[in-house]
Amino acid sequence: MANELDEMTGPVSQEGRDVNVIQKQIPVKVGWGSTFFEVILWVLAIIPGLVFLFMKIKAKEYLRKLQQKIQHDASQIDNYLEQRVVILQNAARLLDKAIDLDKDTMTKIAQYRSGNHASDDNLRNETSQNIDRLFGQVNVAFEQYPNLKAHDEINECLRQNSYLQKEITAARELYNDTVYTWNSAIQEWPTKMIVAAKQGYTTRIPFAASAEVKEQARGVFF
Repeated sequence: MANELDEMTGPVSQEGRDVNVIQKQIPVKVGWGSTFFEVILWVLAIIPGLVFLFMKIKAKEYLRKLQQKIQHDASQIDNYLEQRVVILQNAARLLDKAIDLDKDTMTKIAQYRSGNHASDDNLRNETSQNIDRLFGQVNVAFEQYPNLKAHDEINECLRQNSYLQKEITAARELYNDTVYTWNSAIQEWPTKMIVAAKQGYTTRIPFAASAEVKEQARGVFF
């Protein structure tokens, strides 16, 4: 049987395609078939019904633990974001020229550290992108004052920022892997999907690159 999608003979997109993360949380829903399935188990015999009940209890426990894993991975990102904010503040202090570091962004970081927005994937991603933009502002200021590049403290700020950006990238990848596990698990019928629907669970939104970063990636560097 031939491949349904054959890259050798099928139509090829010459222009390519830009890929974007869909900012949408999809609720888990089950139909009457799932309810009928559970009823049938109890009608057939008490043992199948009890077995499935215990399976649902285990599925519920698994999903709760997975939620905690998502929270833990998100907290790691928050830690690195907070450190980047501190570096940005230090860099701005060294520039002898005021740079607006967006007080709203700093407030959001403080809220994340207090746990007020720990479950809001979209806000966390937006704040992370804002911090990237803020560092871009600092870099512009560096370009306007070339003599500052020789400043040891400035170089240290840049070095720490580069290190933290790598750590954030790694933490985002780990977070996205856990989100993928969650999004897959809540669609596993029958046990996990039925439990997820009854609990009102939805899919989670993974981290995505900002529009500015994606535009820069299309540029010519050499």
